[in-house]
Amino acid sequence: MDRPTATINAIGTAVPDHDVHAAFIGWAERRLADPRKRALFRRMAERSGIAHRWSVLPTAAHGGSPVEVSGFYADAILPSTAARMHVYAQAAPALALAAIGRLGPLGRITHLVVASCTGFVAPGIDQILAAALGLDGGVERTLVGFMGCYAAVAALRAAHHIVRSEPAARVLVVTVELSTLHLQPDDTLEPLLAMLQFGDGAAAAIVSADPHGLAIDGMFAATLPDSADLIRWRIGDQGFAMHLSGEVPGRIAAALRDPAFTAGLFGPPQAVDAWAVHAGGRSILDAVEGTLALDGQALAPSRRVLADYGNMSSATLMFVLAGLIGRPVANGVAVAFGPGLAAEGFRFRSVP
Repeated sequence: MDRPTATINAIGTAVPDHDVHAAFIGWAERRLADPRKRALFRRMAERSGIAHRWSVLPTAAHGGSPVEVSGFYADAILPSTAARMHVYAQAAPALALAAIGRLGPLGRITHLVVASCTGFVAPGIDQILAAALGLDGGVERTLVGFMGCYAAVAALRAAHHIVRSEPAARVLVVTVELSTLHLQPDDTLEPLLAMLQFGDGAAAAIVSADPHGLAIDGMFAATLPDSADLIRWRIGDQGFAMHLSGEVPGRIAAALRDPAFTAGLFGPPQAVDAWAVHAGGRSILDAVEGTLALDGQALAPSRRVLADYGNMSSATLMFVLAGLIGRPVANGVAVAFGPGLAAEGFRFRSVP
């Protein structure tokens, strides 16, 4: 029996209205006692390819950033995980609803798949959204948690399988991440450079068998050997602590240099006419582009998202895909890298 093709019909995106990127750079520089390291941080920030990152955290009383006096992170002892989760419980559903609102009238929804790794609340954010949207109590819900930057692929994969097994399904997929809730009191270079990447954002998509948008032609996943410690995301008393090793781009490049590895994922890179690569950082995009010998404009959609929003964890890939809807694509590849170190993605094409 022929199975229907799951298609991303539409994508809506949203970010908060508070740009914290410049304020963070100033805060981070002040934490580095060594002038040489301060200068290196400044050079890395200038070369990051990031111009803006947005936060749900309120401005300080005088209108400044959350890291300034009277801001969320102003005290010597930073907020507890409980305080951060209190903000998440309010702000994550609100930002997700803003992204869903960009989809226009939802119509009939049969399934809801939500991905988020920057917070926890019960009833879950899936239930909060279902209630806020007035969805029928029989709508089937799936919550994808703590998978990190490739969680959008996992959410879309769930929708893909649902539509292929239930042709009449109409799945609402939501990714929402509030990475700026997890600022850490580090005063060393590597963690500050890792925190430099992350911002808040949400995206929503409709996935169905209706043949318009981006058709999902097949999923793939791979785990890079001996790399589990390169990306770590641990829950502590003061938020979630991210470890992002500087070795990640090199490990990705080494894997992509192996023709057997790429053949098992997406085939010959030369046959791909559109790339949606998770904008995890400029060095990661450079590694993909250089190793696969891609045209200088091949990753332009990813670089635009990185410049305008930074790395929004699972929401980032959805922002990149949103920029490709409506473009003619015969053989596209979407891929994201995250904890594991793993690569997950899918092939896509535009329809009709």
